Amino acid sequence: MQMSQRRRVVVTGIGFLSPIGNSLADVRTSLLTGRSGIVAMPEWESIGSLRTRVAGICTDVDENLIPRQTRRSMGRVSILAALAAQKAVADAGLSEEQIASPRCGVSFGSTEGSSQAMEEFLSRILSARSLKGMQSSTYLQFMSHTCAANLAMMFRTQGPVVASCTACVAGSQGIGFGYEQIRNGKAELMLAGGAEEMHFMDAGIFDIMRATSTDFNDRPEMTPRPFDAARDGLVVAEGAGCLILEEFEHARRRNADILAEIAGFGTNCDGAHLTNPSSDGMAGAMLLALEDAGMSADAIGHVNAHATATAAGDVAEAAATFKVFGDRVPVTGFKGYMGHTLGAAGVLESIFTVLMLRQGFIAPTHNLDTPDPQLAPIQHVLREPREHRFQVGMNNNFAFGGINTSLIFRLS
Repeated sequence: MQMSQRRRVVVTGIGFLSPIGNSLADVRTSLLTGRSGIVAMPEWESIGSLRTRVAGICTDVDENLIPRQTRRSMGRVSILAALAAQKAVADAGLSEEQIASPRCGVSFGSTEGSSQAMEEFLSRILSARSLKGMQSSTYLQFMSHTCAANLAMMFRTQGPVVASCTACVAGSQGIGFGYEQIRNGKAELMLAGGAEEMHFMDAGIFDIMRATSTDFNDRPEMTPRPFDAARDGLVVAEGAGCLILEEFEHARRRNADILAEIAGFGTNCDGAHLTNPSSDGMAGAMLLALEDAGMSADAIGHVNAHATATAAGDVAEAAATFKVFGDRVPVTGFKGYMGHTLGAAGVLESIFTVLMLRQGFIAPTHNLDTPDPQLAPIQHVLREPREHRFQVGMNNNFAFGGINTSLIFRLS
């Protein structure tokens, strides 16, 4: 399809919950003042062999904003998703009739369904060896597409439903696949994003892989440390974010406030290893996004890195980013502030990228004090925020399975 024929896709609403705030004003303060959302988790001391004791938790979560009957099929991950979506729909100024339409769909991801619901379900079955008393709604809380399905039912959308269950790129694929639905004429509106709830099992998976931060259990605000020489692993976190994606002419006809435009999206697979990152695959996703946007690398004014603070991941990502951009463009990451929100990472980091794009600043990479000299020499932003007016920003995320994503946002 020629660029001139493509339908443009814009962002007209934003809603989220995160460990560093549930509003753009709160997040801006966190980013500008270096306020960490990482806290100690003393309750995890009862979990045998779990070494990490820190996490990023959402606060001020009022599930009563969702009708009780609607909540029956929701675990915490879906509740977070629903609260974020409520905010986004309100921010976009959309009516119930506009959302409950065959031209409005949902594209939403998470690593899995509710871990808490899954634990309760399996614990009862394994201990009693019986299905007596089990409720079908429990399965609906932990099924892999619980967020997308529950949002579609809650808002009565009648358009396409896409559920991305691709771990750390679930949120960015949620945005990207929603963007493609509109660009290709399948929808006019999409609720797009991702969510994750906190549970010790999610931290435990990475702990078993020796990928979690353990050296700062008594100093949670000092970890994770993306790209830093003293980094010791990731910190698992929870959160949710939703973007209202809208076809440009549709948004203009209703005089919507256009926050940004999605200019390009790229996703691919390394095809090499389930857990070892590939810098070639990462760079390939960035190049796909640039090609989709019809842009050169010189057009990008800032790159938000996935930057999980793992030993191998940061090395591969720095090499990939340097391969595409050299040291010309500022590269920062948000996980030092809030941890790794897994299925929500792609959407939260996209939202914060749009925030910086619109307000003309770049937040430093929190806890990056001494860049690892073994990394490719990308342009870091250390300690202090930087005033930086830019028109186009890129957000990158990468996941187990060799799955890579890159999203490009521009001011419209």
